[in-house]
Amino acid sequence: MERVRAKKHLGQHFLKDENIAQDIVKSLSLKGYQNVLEVGPGMGVLTKYLLENKKIDTRVVEIDNESIEFLNNNYPDLKNKIISHDFLQMNFQKIYSDKLFAVIGNFPYNISSQILFKVLDHKSQIPEVVGMFQKEVAERIASKPGNKSYGIISVLLQAWYDIEYLFTVDENVFSPPPKVKSAVIRLTRNKTDQLNCDEDLFKKVVKTAFNQRRKMLRNSVQSFFLKEKEIPNFKFATLRPEQLSVNDFVELTNFIAEK
Repeated sequence: MERVRAKKHLGQHFLKDENIAQDIVKSLSLKGYQNVLEVGPGMGVLTKYLLENKKIDTRVVEIDNESIEFLNNNYPDLKNKIISHDFLQMNFQKIYSDKLFAVIGNFPYNISSQILFKVLDHKSQIPEVVGMFQKEVAERIASKPGNKSYGIISVLLQAWYDIEYLFTVDENVFSPPPKVKSAVIRLTRNKTDQLNCDEDLFKKVVKTAFNQRRKMLRNSVQSFFLKEKEIPNFKFATLRPEQLSVNDFVELTNFIAEK
């Protein structure tokens, strides 16, 4: 088998530029951990450069049987390190126990946000993520308050990770080429251990606010004040959600919790 056929339902776009592949792998800091999990390796364009670094333990998770066969035939160093599974359904404890591991990949665009929410659920175990995303999604994730692209995923991820937009990638370096530009970003776990608020309520407040992002917050979060005869005035009442930082949302969450 010389090549793997790209499958549309799996969102496969195989990177064919070796320089970009090297740049993605070099973007891992490799600080404080030795384990790296690659998501959706395909034909191993990133994998080969991960395997060159003998200081790290590389594993890959792949759902496509054709890709698994190709990897087994072409990368003997991956023996017993190919996980045939859906990343979104993985039990990390079975693979890594309590060890730290980084996540890297040319992520399938149709599940890229879900991959990051899976990471978020295991943030205490995943100190770093380096990945290829659709450019628009990458910009949204890395966006700062005040920008139109700043939204739910920006706030929820930036609460726990420092996010860097590394570089843009053109369509023609993939096979088949996607219809949009791509970008590589890096997420590095910040020093936040807890948000100093009810974290479940924090998520609800962020999602509720951005679901009506054109409205002022006194209108978009009014459902949290149903027990009040009238909506109390609060610090962020006349602002829109994209104007609030993570710390502002923590403060708003605590204000709502006290009502």
